[in-house]
Amino acid sequence: MGLKGKLIASVEVKCGGHLIHDIFHTNTHHISNISPGKVHKVDIDEGEIVKVGSIVSWKYNDDGNDKICKQVIEAVDHQKKSITWKVIGGDLLELYNSFTMISSHDHQWTTWTFVYEKKTEDTPDPLVFLGYALRVTRDIEGHLLK
Repeated sequence: MGLKGKLIASVEVKCGGHLIHDIFHTNTHHISNISPGKVHKVDIDEGEIVKVGSIVSWKYNDDGNDKICKQVIEAVDHQKKSITWKVIGGDLLELYNSFTMISSHDHQWTTWTFVYEKKTEDTPDPLVFLGYALRVTRDIEGHLLK
């Protein structure tokens, strides 16, 4: 069993994937209002709202535990409606040597891709966190459908 892994999950969204992308790209700071039980706060520590090189900090609740995640935006592709977030600090790096998330959106789908390297063989694959990302996506969809 290897230490490197990749998980991919897609969820159909009735509001259109491009609208979900717009929330993550231009209104990231509103996610804590849209999904307050899961996302407590989003701060842009450096740079502008989700631009390459920006550093974003998340305070969130995953599986009943308060956590922190600090990320740098590595890529934004407006054509493919995707954002690549590399984790540079926080709870995920206690279990993983590296962790990158890619959110991509098309007409009816939002896809999350996690690329990671575990610190040990005993470290679990981040299935719980992947479920969390899908639940936040559902919350955003529900908000957009109101």
